[in-house]
Amino acid sequence: MIDIPRELAASQEKYNGEAGRAFIAGLPDLTARFLDRWELRTDGPSMHGVCALALPVRRADGTPAVLKLQILDEESEGEPVALRAWDGDGAVRLLDHDGPTGTMLLERLDETRTLSREPDRHRAVVTIAELLAHLTSFPAPPGLRHLGDIARAMLDQTPWALARIPDPGARRLVADCAAAVREVADEPGDRLLHWDLHFENVLASDRAPWLAIDPKPLAGDPGFELWPALDNHFDPDDVLWRFDAMTGVLALDRPRARAWTLGRVLQNALWDIEDGRPLDDGQLETARRLRGHGG
Repeated sequence: MIDIPRELAASQEKYNGEAGRAFIAGLPDLTARFLDRWELRTDGPSMHGVCALALPVRRADGTPAVLKLQILDEESEGEPVALRAWDGDGAVRLLDHDGPTGTMLLERLDETRTLSREPDRHRAVVTIAELLAHLTSFPAPPGLRHLGDIARAMLDQTPWALARIPDPGARRLVADCAAAVREVADEPGDRLLHWDLHFENVLASDRAPWLAIDPKPLAGDPGFELWPALDNHFDPDDVLWRFDAMTGVLALDRPRARAWTLGRVLQNALWDIEDGRPLDDGQLETARRLRGHGG
């Protein structure tokens, strides 16, 4: 028997509806299937994120690992592709993978030691930047989602979204984000992006000080990677320091990085509007500060 956290069941229902409920209902059988197939035994209580169940296990030879079970979608299907490309160099190592279900067997890191526990926020941001500089040095393998397609889809949706923002200041700010994306959309880049490297997605291990987990990979410009570290433990007065520090470590062209970071604000705003949520004040403030930042 495995423990299926209520929070995971709730998030699956919220984001995936009937498919999420079916996934949760099938988790016990799916877990048993892969415990048997990969000769694993459970080794601790289950963990979870928003979308996946992570079960600590041991392999037949006693090696600790994590069995990760998740719905196969356009984000999760790229995860093993990216992890194979990195091959443990800056990221968690992929030990095995089942294509039809998206189930993965991963190296076990220390889940009690995340970068979010680093008390020096500037040190944490620089650590993220150093990891991103290494991870994005890899060319994107074929078959991943592409930032160019995402950018065009966002720009196509922008007029619809602007008509649904009642506040003129916020509407103008979102329009400015779209204008910035329009300037760089024709050169979206070809690097392997993690897309979701926030503090909780960086864990310590015995073989490296910090390693990335849970990529939602795509091919594109590394400037699209900066927003999570700007938003973690949000401090409006620290946004420009973080942006300058990260672009310096990654050796990015700052105007392009600013445009792609405003693209992340646009992406999040579109999602908020689609879901009927108010726009996030912190993200709008990030856009205000970056919009006039000469870098």
